[in-house]
Amino acid sequence: MKKLIILLTACAIGLGSAFAAEKKEKTEKGKKERPAHTEEQKTLLKEIKEKYDANKDKKLDKEERAKISDEDKKRMQDAGLGGKKKGGKKKEEAEK
Repeated sequence: MKKLIILLTACAIGLGSAFAAEKKEKTEKGKKERPAHTEEQKTLLKEIKEKYDANKDKKLDKEERAKISDEDKKRMQDAGLGGKKKGGKKKEEAEK
């Protein structure tokens, strides 16, 4: 009887981990790994956060990001920072 319980428990654990691994593979398929920031990019991000982080939580929320000047946005874009539009194109490509 003990052997049957151990066997059923082992099967349940094996099936559970197999399904968990399959789910993890599905969620990671569409994601691309982001490249690490260069020292120049890190310095610029730190400078921008210090300048525009009004509530000093070390994060820029939506309102704080909206206050970033065009000049600073251009500096970030030139450094390779700044996101993509929802369509998957870079901002400068979308404007053309």
